[in-house]
Amino acid sequence: MSSKGKGHSSRMPEESSPKRSPQNIPYKDLPHIINADGQHLFCRYWKPATAARALVFIAHGAGEHCGRYDDLAQRLTELNLFVFAHDHVGHGQSEGDRMVVSDFHVFIRDSLQHIDLMKKDHPGLPVFILGHSMGGAISILTASERLGDFSGMVLISPLVVASPEVATPIKVFAAKVLNLVLPNLSLGSIDPNAVSRNKKEMESYTSDPLVYHGGMKVSFVIQLMNAIARIERALPKLTLPVLVLHGSSDKLCDIRGSYLLMDTVQSQDKTLKVSFFSWFLGYWPVSVGLSGLCEGCGGRPQGLTLVGGCTPLGHLDMKVLAIQVH
Repeated sequence: MSSKGKGHSSRMPEESSPKRSPQNIPYKDLPHIINADGQHLFCRYWKPATAARALVFIAHGAGEHCGRYDDLAQRLTELNLFVFAHDHVGHGQSEGDRMVVSDFHVFIRDSLQHIDLMKKDHPGLPVFILGHSMGGAISILTASERLGDFSGMVLISPLVVASPEVATPIKVFAAKVLNLVLPNLSLGSIDPNAVSRNKKEMESYTSDPLVYHGGMKVSFVIQLMNAIARIERALPKLTLPVLVLHGSSDKLCDIRGSYLLMDTVQSQDKTLKVSFFSWFLGYWPVSVGLSGLCEGCGGRPQGLTLVGGCTPLGHLDMKVLAIQVH
């Protein structure tokens, strides 16, 4: 793994790759991995200044990209955690039609590939997975596919269930029919007002050229529905430590999914922190211990404490400010 910039590492399997990113940058000049379908996935690596105490993989949400987690990742590296992420297929600087995926499992497969590469380079380090929104769904399914491989999971406003207002039986049936005849039909874009009540955060989101601002296609909605069905089967298998942060009035990912997750996972260490406060109260702190790291791991941490904050009631507002090793 070669170095590109302070605190970052890159993995470039093909130095002479002719492929270019959607932004027309040669992938040979970008940190990337190549997935099982031969698609180039843009990666980011945040390496601590001293020896890493754990690995943290971040799975971003629908339509966004891993660069939006830079502030979080920088805070984690200050605590000697090696953070890594990639733009999912069809997102950000990765290859693929925008917000199109042949099967939701591609996201899980690619995540496991990236995690396995990092584990090979850093053997013995505990691995944590952190997912936001659709990334929460990816994290749940990734962890369920490798039971016992992860030391803990943090979910921020995760997609676990479909909103009952959106996924009525008639609408679900119509989506399935449309997927057969018009899979690329747009069902409308994400409402920026549902993304955050923080004006600065909303402006950052709407002006970000790497965020997909177009309409969500029928085929992608079907894959999200497939993921939700898989999550229902996966939740009872999970026994790893889980911390969930969710805003009570999240209009994009129904908070009922987080309550269902808490009721269903078999984890002995599971915590849900919900923000009920009104928007003008600003940031609020939470401090929750995440235990579960392997015993006998020498000087490495025996647990993680997550310190989070949010501008309450929003979707992207559930911001993790720091994960502190204790």
